[in-house]
Amino acid sequence: MTPWAHLPNAKHIDWVLASLKANPKKWDAARDAAWDAARDAAWDAAWGAARDAAWYAIWEAARTAALNAARGAAYNAARGATFNETRNAATDAILALIAYDDCAYMIESEIGELKIIAAFGDTRAILLLPACIAYNETKALTKTSIAV
Repeated sequence: MTPWAHLPNAKHIDWVLASLKANPKKWDAARDAAWDAARDAAWDAAWGAARDAAWYAIWEAARTAALNAARGAAYNAARGATFNETRNAATDAILALIAYDDCAYMIESEIGELKIIAAFGDTRAILLLPACIAYNETKALTKTSIAV
């Protein structure tokens, strides 16, 4: 049992880690597709807001353990990845999934729809956009869903 198994988004965190390990190049491409110079400030603000929300949420020891364990698992899963940014994209997704219990549906959203939500500054959407892109590309290849 993982340290985050008790969290509402546990299966999505597991998917991020498995997907990152199986498809690091997809995550590279997804991160590149989600990132552009105009979003630097928005991404930093979103990460800061999510981090703050996570720190607030992780006053509970279980969330702290889950965040640390999931971050370590993401780094281990992406050990062969080309760029640290690949790990960061997965870590950002995990951070959002831990900090915001209501955001998991965004991973399975349409990419264009999530880009619009992200453009309006939604922290969850900004952090989950690479995961959404990776999910949609992987789903197109395998016809699978995260649902358990």
